[in-house]
Amino acid sequence: MKSLVIATSNPHKLHEIEAVLGPIGFTCTPLQDAGIPEPEEDGETFEENARIKAMAYAKALGVTVLADDSGLEVDALSGRPGVHSARFAGVGDTRAQRDAANNARLLRELAGVPDALRTARFVCVLCVARSDGSIVAESRGHFEGRIGHALRGSNGFGYDPLLVLADGRTSAELSNDEKNARSHRGNALRVLVALLAS
Repeated sequence: MKSLVIATSNPHKLHEIEAVLGPIGFTCTPLQDAGIPEPEEDGETFEENARIKAMAYAKALGVTVLADDSGLEVDALSGRPGVHSARFAGVGDTRAQRDAANNARLLRELAGVPDALRTARFVCVLCVARSDGSIVAESRGHFEGRIGHALRGSNGFGYDPLLVLADGRTSAELSNDEKNARSHRGNALRVLVALLAS
């Protein structure tokens, strides 16, 4: 259990996971080293998609796998983009292009919505599955804020430059240590570690 394949092709997510798990003795291997095709994430919830990924990769590789499914829930948009966060705008060939298009669409859809109604949160669900596909542990974390009116900050990815926190900074304006201590992924990882330890 101290060796995990991390089921993500997103280098930012991998870095955040390693930053929390590495210091407590976990060895995290990136998925791109494995060459396994990506399963179809057709779940309706973050939990369903995390399970799909964890179980599929664990069985295909014959190892223990940690999968993450995460995204942004915006209250004024009835929880959208939710599980469709990564491809909200539906355009872009690179991660940077998709991020820019997603943020632009989010700002368009929230045009005219007052600050008090722009509440939102990042959600992260983690799932660990054994080589036989059985689920070992699952956890969920949140990171609350509101959607700003313009991008701010460069230390992040996805919607980080738009999620304004209670202290007025965006998620992309936090240091790596601050983000890991407060973020949805950091929170979910700490719960997961406690579950694995028990």
